[in-house]
Amino acid sequence: MTPEAAASTGWTARLELGVGLRGGRSVLESRRHSGPLVVQRPFYPEGEGRCHLYLIHPPGGVVSGDELGVRLGVARGASALVTTPAATKIYRSKGLDAVVEQRFTLEAGGALEWLPQETIAFDGARARLKTIVSLEPGARFIGWDIVCLGRRAAGEGFQRGRLVQRLEVWRSGVPLLVESMTLEGGSAFQHAAYGLRGRSCTGTLVTVGAEPETVNALRARVVERRGPGAGDFAATALRGVIVCRYLGDSGERARDLFSEAWEILRPAALGSGAVPPRIWAT
Repeated sequence: MTPEAAASTGWTARLELGVGLRGGRSVLESRRHSGPLVVQRPFYPEGEGRCHLYLIHPPGGVVSGDELGVRLGVARGASALVTTPAATKIYRSKGLDAVVEQRFTLEAGGALEWLPQETIAFDGARARLKTIVSLEPGARFIGWDIVCLGRRAAGEGFQRGRLVQRLEVWRSGVPLLVESMTLEGGSAFQHAAYGLRGRSCTGTLVTVGAEPETVNALRARVVERRGPGAGDFAATALRGVIVCRYLGDSGERARDLFSEAWEILRPAALGSGAVPPRIWAT
């Protein structure tokens, strides 16, 4: 696609990754991409059993008409942590929707952590965001999604535009969690008691593989210590999945709370302590 065509219709980018296990080492067995969406070489800050992958979108932001798709498969016994080096920015639309979609497939005994930086939807953005996770029996997953509406620090809200979010988590073809939200910029939902209550940042953290009783430790450590003005945090144990929620005004605060929850959820689900990706410290 030429730069002129991309300016009018957006970029199309696809990234397909396969993580396998070779001699006790989790390796990137396959990697294919088209368009501006790539992954760095694997890193091993916690040993060869788990690789860390950094997804990079060189343009640095998503514009009207962009279509970004990630497909990631984790083979039996392999383990991977995937993150991004910076927040994903969705800019004001010229009329077309931007589409960002992740599909993760985990074989039995595989483990995946999907821990991206937050998504910032600028005022006037139009986007469809979808994450679909398919698990075989015994596979484990931890993933979060944080979305900020507008840029509060710049005095910008989300008065125009449209955001559609969908999250699906399946195990052996049975849905564990399926939810969607359609948000129209400037709608009553943003301020209603049944909606966002005037807050500008939402987050969801999902864990499959931890015992339901883990939610008690989450509530004791995170919920009770969140402090005044920190935003609302809640943790719930559903059938086969633990779900944490954040509603507040700070993407940074959401990451801090989810990271604290991750320190409890990771040992419970994966059997190892939390090791933050090095790129988070840069």
